[in-house]
Amino acid sequence: MIVFENVADLDLAQTLDCGQSFRWTERPDGSFDGIAFSRSVNVSLDGSSLVIDGAGEDDRALWREYFDLDLDYGMVRRQISGLHPVLARAAEYAPGIRVLRQEPFETLITFIISQNNNIKRIKGIVSRLCESFGEPISGGFAFPAAQRLSEQSAEALATLRAGFRARYISDAAKKVARGEIDWQLCRTGDYGAARAELMKITGVGVKVADCTLLFGLHRIEAFPVDVWMKRAMEKLFPEMAPADFGEYAGIAQQYIFNYSRMHPEIFE
Repeated sequence: MIVFENVADLDLAQTLDCGQSFRWTERPDGSFDGIAFSRSVNVSLDGSSLVIDGAGEDDRALWREYFDLDLDYGMVRRQISGLHPVLARAAEYAPGIRVLRQEPFETLITFIISQNNNIKRIKGIVSRLCESFGEPISGGFAFPAAQRLSEQSAEALATLRAGFRARYISDAAKKVARGEIDWQLCRTGDYGAARAELMKITGVGVKVADCTLLFGLHRIEAFPVDVWMKRAMEKLFPEMAPADFGEYAGIAQQYIFNYSRMHPEIFE
């Protein structure tokens, strides 16, 4: 078990069930069971202490990074709240959202699956993917490696019931397994070049590329725009563009996305 003391600005439900990750399940006690980086754990909050049960001390740095505990989200909220009064309300509504630092290939595949899909169905496809092709671990299955997925036939991938997304999954796995995607460029290079690198994959457009960069490579300047965000921008921020949200645009996007999703009456 690992415990992180004095953790601020973290709400597990707001962070783990907001559509940025698809392998976490809430228990009745408010804790979450999940698998990340081939580790199966239960996470909970005890006051300001983040408790990760099932993790060893050797993984302290991994989980610290996963929950982005070194970034002062209070400071971020104060800074971006000055950009627009609606953004200030959105940030105040869900101040416990943090942007997870997930494994890049897993993030890429799960957001390919997310296209024209809902969270419940995405989770089902991801679960079948891991059970079918992932390595068994204590507590479940690891997310499958690119090489393993790249070796699967169209017929094998059809069992996932992912529809048209199956051929996108296959192309992504093949390109990653062959080393055709430069992850270092995606992580640290020019943002436009990083986005273009991911868009070499069949079926990966701007939105999936931006989600992969934000949630898998911590490019927090990314500002993914899906149907919800397009409506939110048109209705709530008609005078603003994604670039106007600055260096923490991705965090602002999460506040806006969550606020819009939880307040559908805004768009009636």
